[in-house]
Amino acid sequence: MSSPDTNDLDERELIYDWNSVEKVAKISPKRRIQFLDETLRDGIQSPSVVDPSIDDKLRLVDLAASLGIDTMDIGLPGAGKRAVEDVTTIAEHIRDAKLPIKIACAARTHVNDIQAVIDISQKVGVEIEVLSFIGSSPIRQYAEDWDLARMLKLSADAIDLARRHSLPVGYVTEDTTRSRPEVLHRLFTNAVEHGASRLVVCDTVGHATPDGIRNLLKFTRNLLNGIGRDDVGIDWHGHNDRGLGVVNSIFAIEYGADRVHGTALGIGERVGNAALDQILLNLKLLGELPEHDLSKLLLWCKVASQATRIPIHPQYPLAGTDAFRTATGVHAAAIIKAEKKGHAWLADRIYSGVPAGMFGRSQEIEVGHYSGESNVLYWLRKRGFEPTPPLVQAIFNAAKRGNRVLTDEEILQLIKEFRAV
Repeated sequence: MSSPDTNDLDERELIYDWNSVEKVAKISPKRRIQFLDETLRDGIQSPSVVDPSIDDKLRLVDLAASLGIDTMDIGLPGAGKRAVEDVTTIAEHIRDAKLPIKIACAARTHVNDIQAVIDISQKVGVEIEVLSFIGSSPIRQYAEDWDLARMLKLSADAIDLARRHSLPVGYVTEDTTRSRPEVLHRLFTNAVEHGASRLVVCDTVGHATPDGIRNLLKFTRNLLNGIGRDDVGIDWHGHNDRGLGVVNSIFAIEYGADRVHGTALGIGERVGNAALDQILLNLKLLGELPEHDLSKLLLWCKVASQATRIPIHPQYPLAGTDAFRTATGVHAAAIIKAEKKGHAWLADRIYSGVPAGMFGRSQEIEVGHYSGESNVLYWLRKRGFEPTPPLVQAIFNAAKRGNRVLTDEEILQLIKEFRAV
């Protein structure tokens, strides 16, 4: 192996990637993965979220388009006057700015909801995909007192109305991952026969595991093949109740989903939806999104946080304040040694599975009770202070007396006090 302090580092020599040794399911290079952003619909249903102002919503739309997200669910017009007004404004903005993003709206399988989407589409003069949803699991049927015949009629009437006005329909079966195959067979077949161009498979309560996704998507694809409708797309809509939202979405893609849904920061009901920012980040690192520019991914997360008043947890991937921050002596020493070799690539990966520089961030070394003197040296040099041994020792001793990381202000105060002696 060549020395890592040469100018031609070979990533393959420095990192053995078990992720790529053998994949259970491989994504064909001919497949184009699509994404649907649910932040402004499913995301803002979280009881902790503040419904963003219209200006914030438009900013989120602009950023989603810049990330190469294909479609955005911009609301549920059937919810009332404010929803209609916001959806109309967003649709007009996308039209006038000629943004490269398609528009979708949620709608219950009720003619009033469908008509609300039709009215906005005709007023604005843009195509809006109708995401028409109905609960399909036995537990939902029992709670709602629905029988299958009624569900089939509601679905058919809703899809027929949208198709009469030439709007595409994604047929959404809520709680698909807990639904019986014989019921899904009837609902899916009925939807496709009436003109649905996509079947949206939903893990509404975050029930699924990767095995369940494989079984369900195989069933759905076989059903479509059996009725000669290979042209119908399959969406995956996941939630995070078991903490599997992101990984399930990646498995769903590998198992045949054409489009996956998610929200910025994973906001949504209960513990949230699959985090679309994390899905994009992981697929980028897996080499599946070579043409996607994710330089604004961090900004998208920050704007979503500010707009919804949902704080970003310090340890949240990429956007969290601690994502690339260390105060541990051993870890910091390794980063410092890597930097001394003159290779940002090396320093960015020695203790990080996500290269900070790829997404507009950098590695940060702090000083705390688990730090070594190298942390203090690095901190001082980074900020232009001469790291004399007595000053280093003074800061180091103060850190060891504490039980947390020192803030910049605290270290600056220590420097001031040291100089005053």
